[in-house]
Amino acid sequence: MKIALVTDDGKTISQHFGRASHYMVVNVENGEIISHEMREKAGHAKFHLEAHEHEEPGQPHGFGAAADHKHGQMAETITDCEAVLCRGMGRGAYESMQARNIRPLVTDIADIDEAAKAYANGQIVDHVEKLH
Repeated sequence: MKIALVTDDGKTISQHFGRASHYMVVNVENGEIISHEMREKAGHAKFHLEAHEHEEPGQPHGFGAAADHKHGQMAETITDCEAVLCRGMGRGAYESMQARNIRPLVTDIADIDEAAKAYANGQIVDHVEKLH
């Protein structure tokens, strides 16, 4: 199975999905990591020059057509992964990944390999209370 983990340094899971510059894609078989692959990820650094869609009052962060388009660009490089792990994420991005059949998880585990193994072994907790 392939798992994407958002990262800036290739070793730890980033605190914020949208701001991370890369994915570390980890391939796990029989509970063991067999490969790592660093992939570029679209994010805030790419989108800061684009027109910003104003959110409606009372509308949660990360919803709307422009946000969904950005989330789609973020998902393009991990369509072969069954899950994406981060340590913080907006609800719009979370729901957008679900709609694209990529299981989003917000974890408190910082180490990429530790989190990938926990996911593969069904031992990871999805901290949805950390969604913003």
